[in-house]
Amino acid sequence: MYQDEAGFGRISKLGSCWSPIGVGPHVHSHYIREFRYCYGAVDAHTGESFFLIAGRCNTEWMNAFLEELSQAYPYDYFLLVIDNAIWHKSSTLKIPTNIGFAFIPPYTPEMNPIEQVWKEIRKRGFKNKAFRTLEDVMNQLQDVIQGLEKEVIKSIVNRRWTRMLFESR
Repeated sequence: MYQDEAGFGRISKLGSCWSPIGVGPHVHSHYIREFRYCYGAVDAHTGESFFLIAGRCNTEWMNAFLEELSQAYPYDYFLLVIDNAIWHKSSTLKIPTNIGFAFIPPYTPEMNPIEQVWKEIRKRGFKNKAFRTLEDVMNQLQDVIQGLEKEVIKSIVNRRWTRMLFESR
């Protein structure tokens, strides 16, 4: 599974949109620095996903994510492909026995396809939107995550080289 974290908050994400000819689009936006973070893991072969909305990106929340992932799938073993965030290598990180790590090279987010899942989530639920409260942001995030179908996730994160791994078995 590919694992990563992403921030979601009240800073508006502006993007292109349609409007009638001769009418410029008007999008309400604001710049309010309130955030929550989402930890996620996605499987390129099955489209299965697991997400946890968190208060921060740190070892404490990474421990919570790993524990919940482990408990949700107690009979499966996961090799998480992850980046080199400091909380992924902390001496106080508690890695469950059914989870292992494979680190991508530093500064190569393009090697972690979950980055495209975050992009899809932002496109579906956050582009050209202004949220009144942080709770509204979290509700929107939950709605978008729950609406992500396995086939969509597979189409986003599946790579030719990963398909070759599974097809050779």
